[in-house]
Amino acid sequence: MADVLIYTKPFCPYCARALSVLRAKGASVTEIEDAAFNPDRRREMLEKSGGAATYPQIFIGTRHVGGCDDMLALDRAGELDGLLTA
Repeated sequence: MADVLIYTKPFCPYCARALSVLRAKGASVTEIEDAAFNPDRRREMLEKSGGAATYPQIFIGTRHVGGCDDMLALDRAGELDGLLTA
């Protein structure tokens, strides 16, 4: 299983949905919570994502997947499982 890194913020339904899908697939998820309120973590997220500022921001292995909608689109296209098992 590829390592998954996800930046989240509290009470974010998109964050909760992304985490739910990833965990249901058995992914090993490292969650960085409260990134919105920690300037260093937010800066880190912005640098890694190429400036994407919405939550969540999801990384599978070294690949920046994007947000929850982007991840769900990969799942619908049948590509998410392949990324997770790479």
